[in-house]
Amino acid sequence: MSDPLAEIVAALRPYRDRLPTFERLPAHGRPREEVLADLEAMADAERPRWQDGYASGAVYHGDPEHVEFLARAYALHSQSNPLHVDLWPSATKVEAEIVAMTAALLGAEEADDEIGGVVSSGGTESILLAVKAHRDRAGVEHPQMVLPTSAHAAFDKAASLFGLEAVAVPVGPDYRADVAATAAAITDRTVLIVGSAPGYPHGVIDPIGELSELARERGVGFHTDACLGGFLLPFAARLGHSVEPFDFRLPGVGSMSADTHKYGYAAKGTSVVLYRGSELRHAGYFTFTEWPGGLYMTPTFPGSRPGGLSAACWAALTAIGEDGYLDAARRILAAASTMRAGIEDIDDLRVLGDPLFCIAFATEDDELAIYRVMDAMSARGWSLNGLHHPPAVHVCTTLRHTGPGIAERFVADLRASVAAVRDEPPAEGGMAPVYGMAAQVPDRGAVAAMLAAFMDLWFKP
Repeated sequence: MSDPLAEIVAALRPYRDRLPTFERLPAHGRPREEVLADLEAMADAERPRWQDGYASGAVYHGDPEHVEFLARAYALHSQSNPLHVDLWPSATKVEAEIVAMTAALLGAEEADDEIGGVVSSGGTESILLAVKAHRDRAGVEHPQMVLPTSAHAAFDKAASLFGLEAVAVPVGPDYRADVAATAAAITDRTVLIVGSAPGYPHGVIDPIGELSELARERGVGFHTDACLGGFLLPFAARLGHSVEPFDFRLPGVGSMSADTHKYGYAAKGTSVVLYRGSELRHAGYFTFTEWPGGLYMTPTFPGSRPGGLSAACWAALTAIGEDGYLDAARRILAAASTMRAGIEDIDDLRVLGDPLFCIAFATEDDELAIYRVMDAMSARGWSLNGLHHPPAVHVCTTLRHTGPGIAERFVADLRASVAAVRDEPPAEGGMAPVYGMAAQVPDRGAVAAMLAAFMDLWFKP
């Protein structure tokens, strides 16, 4: 494993010879100007790649004026903490309105029940909260949840943390959840069924209507994971794209997650989890009445939370408005259409399923060659996402890809990368050996150990 990781180690340490490295507190505090200069140097070095549209996902807006606007909103409320509602009622105001705006976007006004929720730190926490709420409300011993293999890994994290059995069912040839397989997997211990709108790997929307109705008929909870699509799909539907209902308009949908820090264009670190009815919502809360420190209650997992991020989120939602989100969706979907058509026009590549804006593609013959294509794209500056089962790569289209010529540049670079992989011998290094090994090694514990070793590197100066 050391050889494949060697190049990655070097990539994680680009500032080692350029900026001071601190392995303990400096004996004397540094001038603030020097500290800010170091931070500015790192930001300047990293900005061009994402700002010029070379990243898949990661930065969903990125316009300098918008970034500065969010920074100002955060700075004004950088000291606020939603845990202390008496000191910062502003945090209560903005979070309540974030939840209300998100709920209204996702069908709450057409639902028969009250839809409420909380602001979380991101999609993973929103999913964890929803799984906990369904588990606690059901009160079943040895609970299970049924989810497609394409569901986000945060559900498996939730299963590990909260003692649920995650029952994974296959996806169909269209990469959407298999309704029949889901029905067959339900038992009297099933407390939750999961569907994605869309799923992160392949960018396709599961049959939420059928899955949620199945859950309702069986008396089981259902969660729509709209972390990726919650702030884009409603506007795609308004623009005439074929988007079936996936939200609280469906009576079987009990909870939803939607990331404001993705296509909601808030600063990183906010998401919303919504619940149908107060019983499920309360099951997501934590209360403790016997602590000597007083009555303790938290609506999410952390105690203290950064109120500045909620202020910036509220600022983004209210400054952009429906017309702004509609225009952004129009531009993103146009760029995605250009990129998808370009991929489909390249020999040796195939698009997986029928994605709208997050487009997964694979190689036709040599499955593992797609990882060499990803490395070739990396050499041209692109940061794409490698996938497994099957080996594939995806590009998640954002506003950064809507600039003049960026979608066309992606297609041209991809065409050149495929040609290079087809005509040239494999290059040494890169991610292809790592992904290829991970795809082929039968000992999944060895792969997990490699991932743990990689994470160790994140925290070594």
